[in-house]
Amino acid sequence: MSTQPFVIERIYTAPISLVWQAITDHACMKEWYFDLSGFRAEPGYEFSFMGGNDCVQYLHLCRVTEVIPLQKLSHTWRYEGYPGDSLVTWELFEDGDKTRVRLTHSGLESFGTAHPDLAPHNFATGWTSILDGSLSAYLTRKA
Repeated sequence: MSTQPFVIERIYTAPISLVWQAITDHACMKEWYFDLSGFRAEPGYEFSFMGGNDCVQYLHLCRVTEVIPLQKLSHTWRYEGYPGDSLVTWELFEDGDKTRVRLTHSGLESFGTAHPDLAPHNFATGWTSILDGSLSAYLTRKA
């Protein structure tokens, strides 16, 4: 199985401060991301949320591991009752009046092949939908 992380980059016509707020402010995140139990951009902060498909929902268990304001946010990502532990990293780069976002989700191979919902291609589909859909729409409304 491949150990290559999933990486996606997008450029948004929004200031870096707005993008940072979107990915770190709990109230903002509820508008475009998942319904998190809570969130603070502080190393060690643990949060959880439910997500999945029409047939099954999974409890996601996460812990913030790194925060560099306006630049980088990393957190673990795992599922209650399933093996594996991965890492999601958001990196922001100022690009004039725009912001380039690079999302890297590594460790996907740790989920194994026993459960098809946790296959790497599903993460690619999900992250692409989030960055191209709900995050893009949120930033367009707020910019």
